[in-house]
Amino acid sequence: MLRELLEARKGEDLDLWARTINPQFVRVLRTIGFDRTWARAEGPYLWDADGNRFLDFLGGFGMYNVGRNNRRVREVLVEALDLDTPGMLAMGTTLLPGLLAEQLIQRAGGRIERCQFTSTGTEAIEAVIKLGRTATKRTRVLSCDHGFHGLTLGSLSVNGNPEFTARFQPLLPGCELVPFGDLDALEEQLRREDVAVFLVEPVQGKGVNMPPPGYLEGAQALCRRYGTLFAVDEVQTGFGRTGRMFAFQHWGLEPDLVPVAKSLSGGYVPVGALLMSRAVHEAVFDSLQNAVAHGSTFAPNELAMAAGLATLEVLDDERLVERSAELGERLLAETLLLVDEFEVVREVRGMGLMWAIEFGEPENAGRRSYRMIERMQPGLFAQLVVVPLFSDHRILTQVAGHKVATIKILPPLVISDGDLDEFVESLRQTVAGASRMPRALTKFALSAVGAGR
Repeated sequence: MLRELLEARKGEDLDLWARTINPQFVRVLRTIGFDRTWARAEGPYLWDADGNRFLDFLGGFGMYNVGRNNRRVREVLVEALDLDTPGMLAMGTTLLPGLLAEQLIQRAGGRIERCQFTSTGTEAIEAVIKLGRTATKRTRVLSCDHGFHGLTLGSLSVNGNPEFTARFQPLLPGCELVPFGDLDALEEQLRREDVAVFLVEPVQGKGVNMPPPGYLEGAQALCRRYGTLFAVDEVQTGFGRTGRMFAFQHWGLEPDLVPVAKSLSGGYVPVGALLMSRAVHEAVFDSLQNAVAHGSTFAPNELAMAAGLATLEVLDDERLVERSAELGERLLAETLLLVDEFEVVREVRGMGLMWAIEFGEPENAGRRSYRMIERMQPGLFAQLVVVPLFSDHRILTQVAGHKVATIKILPPLVISDGDLDEFVESLRQTVAGASRMPRALTKFALSAVGAGR
């Protein structure tokens, strides 16, 4: 039935989306030339309807750590469907959720002893806020400027990006921002001893902003001193993305709360979780009356649990966490050369296969052209690299935020050495071309700005 339906409506992807889901998003895709009709995907590759192969260095915003359409995960999902398991009992338990929770708790270690399943990352952040406030009997929640965390109301209240939050005020009371990397500013708030949770991304996803040395360790120590729960958002950084199973393990941290999601199911089924300490869990679920104080209807569904177990097995068997660390080191070493090669490249940074390149106004050649482009729209120069990477080199990347001159990649951890070489060389060629500001790029910049108004 599905195959026949897709064949009958073939080629309607963009028009149907524009008519029924989001016409403005389709307008964006058409403006920047990303309006392809996609036919299939495997591992780190996408193919369009014309048979062209693209390198996927965006990875569904980090969903596909084990690659798109991973066959081992798919086989487990088919097996789960064939088992006719009892599924969501509501008043009862099944085995698969406990097995996945056990695996996640073992991998997180430290204080983590309990797991609350969710369907998404933003739902896991909502649980951080709700359970953290209840456990501490405090109401304030701190997070960092430029942090993301999600777009539902609670998550949006701890989102540090005004381009997402400004139109949706008022948000939840008691949620405030502190500067990322500033321990003095954090302590100034914590010493009031009314903050329930401090929520931080170990590496900020929007621009791959790295924490200053000692910041995360210092933040954890301050939280312990003032009775605040320390929550590390691993929704994007988890499951090998940064070269460790969880990014907080780079710094030897022991958080009280760890929201996870995105790549946990291999990109097949929506699934997330809030990993937490026993102390937090028992302060919330503290009686028979409160046994179901928090939950989510579809969260521990059998397919999501099976996919999660399969994904963890693939990460282990194929050494993808170690692979991420190895490839990340090489990627960083080879792209750091671009800082000296091109005046327009201000910084290259990353950890594992979470990487970004930031552009800035050159001091000499191209200064006038760069200023002209940035006057049209701040951050537009980065788009002049992303678009040719896609159209000329068939590599999918993204600008790392609103009006920022930064490009970010989150490729599947299954990329090959050759894929990495292809990306680095294509990036070098594209930055060189954008630095010369040919007429075609200037024309594109004008049309992109016009479409955004």
